[in-house]
Amino acid sequence: MQGSGESVRSVAMIPNMHSDPDILRVGHLLADAARAAILPHFRQADLIADNKFQSGYDPVTEADRAAERAMRDILARERPNDAILGEEYGVAEGTSGLTWVLDPIDGTRGFVSGTPTWGVLIAVSNADGPFFGIIDQPYIRERFVGHSGQAEVSGPSGVHPLRTRGARALSQATVFTTFPEVGTTSEGAAFAEVARHARLARFGMDCYAYALVASGQVDLVIEASLQPYDCLLYTSPSPRD
Repeated sequence: MQGSGESVRSVAMIPNMHSDPDILRVGHLLADAARAAILPHFRQADLIADNKFQSGYDPVTEADRAAERAMRDILARERPNDAILGEEYGVAEGTSGLTWVLDPIDGTRGFVSGTPTWGVLIAVSNADGPFFGIIDQPYIRERFVGHSGQAEVSGPSGVHPLRTRGARALSQATVFTTFPEVGTTSEGAAFAEVARHARLARFGMDCYAYALVASGQVDLVIEASLQPYDCLLYTSPSPRD
């Protein structure tokens, strides 16, 4: 997804200009609630991280769970007919044709390490695909929002439109990924080949790398084995396990 120099709009969002202002209002409520639930746990010495995997390491903390519960509570009150797909608590069916997709902490490895590369991911989709999205970084208080053909970032330096970098040769590009060992052996080899030709390759940025693409700081993110709550491309109105 190399930058085009245009204001950021997902390809799936362009024909799907859902303009209900309530979506934006509730999206901000969710992000605010997740911030409040997460920050008391960040960089705390007594933080406990459970491992989801028997082999390997995929941590989850009370901050993940508390943030998703807080967001679900708001949706139950404000948007009770919408479906929900969340990383920690799965699917809640809905009748409206809209699905909220929640990743309370994308980058929990970074979270437990104390790096501010993690974020709260919120998206909304209908039968045509996603049309609204937020990346929120609570610790540095930056929020990247895309909706109704608009995209902006708000944070300590104010509010600014999002604009990706202009097209450039790979030899002049900066490429990110989360782990040096990207996906399968063949996927890792493919990333290494791209990185070999790029000007700069960086690692370990979690969802914040995508925010940097949106804001025109870097050119390319390459990942593998993503779930819908990591990078929403499409989900049905009522997703099932």
